[in-house]
Amino acid sequence: MTLTLIDRARRTDQAAYQGVTPEAAPEAPSAQAPAPAPRRAAGREADGLAVASFVLGLVGLLAFNLLLGPTAIVMALLSLARRTRRPGRAYLGLALGVADLVVLAVLVTVNGTVAWNLGA
Repeated sequence: MTLTLIDRARRTDQAAYQGVTPEAAPEAPSAQAPAPAPRRAAGREADGLAVASFVLGLVGLLAFNLLLGPTAIVMALLSLARRTRRPGRAYLGLALGVADLVVLAVLVTVNGTVAWNLGA
């Protein structure tokens, strides 16, 4: 059994020079087809960004909201731009990141400082 690989660009160019439509051109085997490069799954990476933005936004409500809030927002926007399969978590991470910054603004307004604690 023989496996034949077809170079479609070459086949289209050959058919154009011969005056034949690409569909009617005979399939000529290529001398050596390049091996496909291994690709990382962009969907899995975007899903990981969505989950990470959710977790960072959630943790940011309790501590380090000055750092974790913007980080959660950026990660959520990146995951949405990369078309994650979990857009709900990305939107939730975005909302929690914004909530982190709102909590920070309220605490700074009440205490008058960026440092805050839960005890009286």
